Amino acid sequence: MHKRTKFALLLLAAVFAVSLAVPAMSSAAPEMTLRFAGQVPTEHTATKLMHQIAEEVKEKTNGRIEIVVYPANQLGDYTLVYEELIRGTIDMAAISVPSQFDPRLEVTYINCFVRNFDEAKEVFAADGWLFKKMDELSSRLGVKLLGFQVEGFIGIGSTKPVNEPLNPDVDKGILVRIPNMDVYKLGAEAMGYKTVTVPWAEVYTALQTGVADGVDGMTPTAAYTMLKDVLKYWYDLNYSVENFNYMISQKTWDKLSPADQKVIADACAKVTEMSIELAKQDQEKHLELMRQAGIQVFTYSPEELKPIFVKVSATWDKLADKFSKELIEEFKQQYAPK
Repeated sequence: MHKRTKFALLLLAAVFAVSLAVPAMSSAAPEMTLRFAGQVPTEHTATKLMHQIAEEVKEKTNGRIEIVVYPANQLGDYTLVYEELIRGTIDMAAISVPSQFDPRLEVTYINCFVRNFDEAKEVFAADGWLFKKMDELSSRLGVKLLGFQVEGFIGIGSTKPVNEPLNPDVDKGILVRIPNMDVYKLGAEAMGYKTVTVPWAEVYTALQTGVADGVDGMTPTAAYTMLKDVLKYWYDLNYSVENFNYMISQKTWDKLSPADQKVIADACAKVTEMSIELAKQDQEKHLELMRQAGIQVFTYSPEELKPIFVKVSATWDKLADKFSKELIEEFKQQYAPK
């Protein structure tokens, strides 16, 4: 009896322990699960930063909020994802901002308003004019801005040498592919390039077949990854900064407590600053990889690049019809070359 009693007591203790554990496990389950859509591959720095945000939010909310990351356009391309943010059917996103709902959202792509990585830290900060303006424009559509992912500075890659790349008043002698945005067309043509729009997926073939002689709208990282086998020259002109936005649906945001809103906003603000430092490292790394791949790389000092910045920024007024005169005036007050 003694042994049986002892066994029964042990069994009862085990059952009691399990019964205590069940409510504990239940309380640890997330109260809210947010879907976080991304557009870049799983191994990309931005995807890793998205996971960092998810982990920080989970930790600081004691597991109450779980963020599930969907990279590589798993939930649709950036235009579809933005629509879903408006509807509230996707909670968060780290994507390029489409301009079909408001062309002024292209303001982050205007050429020559950020000139180096140190400036980028100030320009893309959460207390800066650009953040506040983009949040204002997005909020009207039902989307709240949380932060920026800075990818790096754009240059010109080409299969032929460029005529006097630092002199904007000289015909460059090559035809460059540009993204289908006015900001890129105005900027490239102000620097002396003839332009053609080619779909992103066809850039490599266009350079290979001579449909275009060069490419505008890519960072060294992207150009090396996609085009290292076809490019022969890279001109590191730093005239535009590639970036996309961390955003949350206003409908999701309104469901969060002020404390949880702060946790998510702080995690995204931290990632913005980290992305700038990582972008700087990536840029330097891939310029060196280009050299090792046999691409001739040309880099320049801020003073050497100044004529380009002055000439391109003089085109900003031509965006007034699309962006509104008021927005361009505000933009010029903030970022016109001194």
